[in-house]
Amino acid sequence: MAKYMLIMRATDETWANMSKVSFDEMLETMGRFNEELIKAGVLLAAEGLDDASQGVVVDFSGETPVVTDGPYGETKELFGGFYLLDVASKEEAVEWAKKLPAFPGSKCEIRRVPTIDEFPQDNEWIIKERAWRERTGQL
Repeated sequence: MAKYMLIMRATDETWANMSKVSFDEMLETMGRFNEELIKAGVLLAAEGLDDASQGVVVDFSGETPVVTDGPYGETKELFGGFYLLDVASKEEAVEWAKKLPAFPGSKCEIRRVPTIDEFPQDNEWIIKERAWRERTGQL
């Protein structure tokens, strides 16, 4: 099994289409999909994000970090939420992504999440992280 993150990307078209649906209807639709993932035993986490205008950006382009309010980049570059799945393959992650109840204009980026076992096990920071993961029940 491998972890894959499904990153939900929205465009102006997506937001316009979302505004036509009641919040309760949206929760119902997403809830049914989430329940399907849970029943299949593949859902590890799923979260939506607050409106990008409520966020901040920390820019490391200069000598010192600069913090600015609001979204960074164009609307099409922002993501609005994610699913973290534990599936057998990238192909299975793609099949789940194709079932997402997404609005027209949405895109879903799929990225594998490497495991701690893929890093040099004799590295002191990996050893410390592994110990932390064991203490917190993540391994």
